Amino acid sequence: MKNFKYFVLLFAMMLIIPFAVRAEGEEEGENTEDNKAIVYFFRGEGCPHCQEAEEWFDSIKEEYGSKFKIVDYETWYNSDNAELMKKVAEVRGESETATGVPYIIIGDKSWVGFAESSMADEIKAQIDSVYDQPVEERYDVISLVDSGATPTVEEKSNGKDVVALLAILVVVGGVCFGIYKARQSTN
Repeated sequence: MKNFKYFVLLFAMMLIIPFAVRAEGEEEGENTEDNKAIVYFFRGEGCPHCQEAEEWFDSIKEEYGSKFKIVDYETWYNSDNAELMKKVAEVRGESETATGVPYIIIGDKSWVGFAESSMADEIKAQIDSVYDQPVEERYDVISLVDSGATPTVEEKSNGKDVVALLAILVVVGGVCFGIYKARQSTN
């Protein structure tokens, strides 16, 4: 029985330590240059709506420039970028709707076309939202396409869910082991 108490104590410590330890420089809410929200911007050279979107993004750089960076893909004259846009739309389940440019993706939200009056506030809010998320928890469609994965936005896995599930499995296993040992010692 004495060994069982040590086992339970060791088990509890193993569950607590991963949640209590943080890497150096990983303070809550700390953001560096690498933490900027990525704006994937599929556009066509000469497209007036794309030009309007580019000008609008330039106009918000003073206020939001520290929170986002644009990754630009010209699709009208670059067949590789056009193919990438098609794959991105497939992964996101938007093959039917994302057929034109500009096609803007920030985190798990996207916009086709651009109209400052109806999209500006929504895009700014999404930039803020993604910027505030830990980098490892962000939805990044380009990474999914590069890895060959095809989950849609709704199927995105959250790392915290996996850790919680593992912790629950370990606790249940420990309890079952404890019950087994207790029954064994009484027989």
